[in-house]
Amino acid sequence: MPRIARILAHLIFGLLVLSGTAWSATALWLHLSGAPRLLVLAALGAAALAALVLRARSRRAGWGALLVAALAVGGWYQTITPQQSRTWDRDVARGVTARVEGDIVTLGNVRDFDWTSPTEATERWIERRHDLDRLETVDMLTSVWDSPDIAHLLVSFGFADGEHVVFSVEIRREAGERFNEIGGFFRQFELVLIGATERDIVRLRTDHRQEDVRMYPVLLTPEQRRAMFLSYVGLAQRLEAEPAFYNTLTANCTTVVYQLAKTLKSDLPLDWRLVMSGHLPEYLDSLGVLGGDGPLVDRIAAAGIGERARAAAGREYSDAIRGR
Repeated sequence: MPRIARILAHLIFGLLVLSGTAWSATALWLHLSGAPRLLVLAALGAAALAALVLRARSRRAGWGALLVAALAVGGWYQTITPQQSRTWDRDVARGVTARVEGDIVTLGNVRDFDWTSPTEATERWIERRHDLDRLETVDMLTSVWDSPDIAHLLVSFGFADGEHVVFSVEIRREAGERFNEIGGFFRQFELVLIGATERDIVRLRTDHRQEDVRMYPVLLTPEQRRAMFLSYVGLAQRLEAEPAFYNTLTANCTTVVYQLAKTLKSDLPLDWRLVMSGHLPEYLDSLGVLGGDGPLVDRIAAAGIGERARAAAGREYSDAIRGR
């Protein structure tokens, strides 16, 4: 084998060992603790060193050692499965459930908390019955807590009786657990679909978390509104039957909704704004479904509902945040 080819082969092998070791070490660090974590990480380091040493002596031995280590870590990783029964934080303790009987959808475990602080609330879980023939509006809400490039996405469905239900795809935190983006890549968090009243989920973000919340009407036909609502219903039913993991990149509040929206348009284009979710209004505008009047910059400015939300009260909350 020519010298350059041998050097290149060694470099590729070394990069595979280093990247595989880094990935494995991160996964082990996140899922193990105490003495077992240290012992397994030490064994991982020894295995990586052994693979490099063996590769220097014999290509087959080096690749064999790498394969054994990969199978061991991969086999362990596959034992990490999503769970339904943990001690969850109370705001994500129940995922919304759904039953469909003709045009009537019954939603269970709809959250209707009365929040008094970002973490304290009087708990209330309710049941809602909605007639799909009376579904009139769809609104997208974006909630920014730090960088304007990243927003949490919520979708609110409005009915002729004035009631609204908001769906929010979230991580299902265990009690005392805090989200981190790295853990979201390594099966650290389950996925949950929250169904909530606007008085609960919007007020929490505007009044208590002091997030920048904006609401945008989404222009859909009655058939599209119905299909979008039923796509959330289907997700609720799937998660009730079988839990799933959250993923920071592929299964988050935006990408899951993108998959649901493909029920409306199967060739819906992928776009960088699905990751940089603070730019979702521009994405919807490019698809021709973002409502409102005037230039996009004016619609974005007018979409802020913080002041109206903090001044709203009582059963007219949904009207108040819409400036009615």
